Amino acid sequence: MSRRYGGNPAATIILIVADITAVILILWIAFFLLDANTANDLVSWVHHAANWLSGWSRDMFNVESDDWRTILNYGLPAVVYLMIGHAVAGRVNRS
Repeated sequence: MSRRYGGNPAATIILIVADITAVILILWIAFFLLDANTANDLVSWVHHAANWLSGWSRDMFNVESDDWRTILNYGLPAVVYLMIGHAVAGRVNRS
């Protein structure tokens, strides 16, 4: 883990932010698929944060299944944040 987050401090911050955003989105997908209680404060916070993080891609896919719609509409931003965050961090680390 020290190798992953080692190097330039700016790159480290970018990596951590990208990883946290992806974890929030993936956590919401898991909560949705497992029918978590949305009245719970943690589940509610994760849902609101995931909605905000995926605002640009919400309803991009209109699939019949609610499960697949959630996986696609929240999974895509998670992958995009990881890819862009790690690419930018790698670029910052090289300079």
